[in-house]
Amino acid sequence: MILRIMTWNIHGGIGPDGVLDMDRTLALIRRHKPDILAVQEVESRGRGLDHCGFSLLRDHIPGHSRPAETIQAHDGAYGHMLLSRWPIEHSELHDLSHPGREPRIAIEARIATPAGELRVVSAHLGLRHRERQQQAAKLAALVRRGSGPMVAMGDFNEWSWRGPVWRALGRQMPGHTRLRTFPARFPALKLDRIFCRPASLLGRNWSDRDGRHASDHLPIVAELHMPVRSAP
Repeated sequence: MILRIMTWNIHGGIGPDGVLDMDRTLALIRRHKPDILAVQEVESRGRGLDHCGFSLLRDHIPGHSRPAETIQAHDGAYGHMLLSRWPIEHSELHDLSHPGREPRIAIEARIATPAGELRVVSAHLGLRHRERQQQAAKLAALVRRGSGPMVAMGDFNEWSWRGPVWRALGRQMPGHTRLRTFPARFPALKLDRIFCRPASLLGRNWSDRDGRHASDHLPIVAELHMPVRSAP
């Protein structure tokens, strides 16, 4: 069975023109029809209900969702979100925060797909090397904790293939994307990635250049080849 997944840092719904326009963000997501979606830089602070990123994504992308509000304020929150066409049977938030830096959280979920359970971890990691080093070690521990098909995806802020995220996840999750996503207009860095276990899980994958009109990152879309469950 082939599933479609997608990860995208939407930059709060603000495009390079400086305009807040969640409609174009949602339109691009709906065009790809992802079965599982990880979205970073979701913003609701000071926006009211009409422009709240969390509620708009939940209401306009049918299925199930799990938000991670890394920054909370009196007028809203900021963070990232995992959405799924199929039920999220269990989810857990893991604190990845580094002292003195922006709070970070990883979402871990078990999703009941028609082909069986898929473990998914989504994250948005920090900008500094030492910060990502500690965060990547925690992600690697999550990966080791279970077996079966698994995906880790998000904005890892890693521009070197020798960086801590690659060293921590590369061997455990041998299937991975190699797409340049940042800056969106002239992408040169592979900040956004999808890691898979086993390697055969990852199929065709691509970025969408139309994302440059809606964010400073390009989205990554991938097909997963889920093994068919044996009949009892």
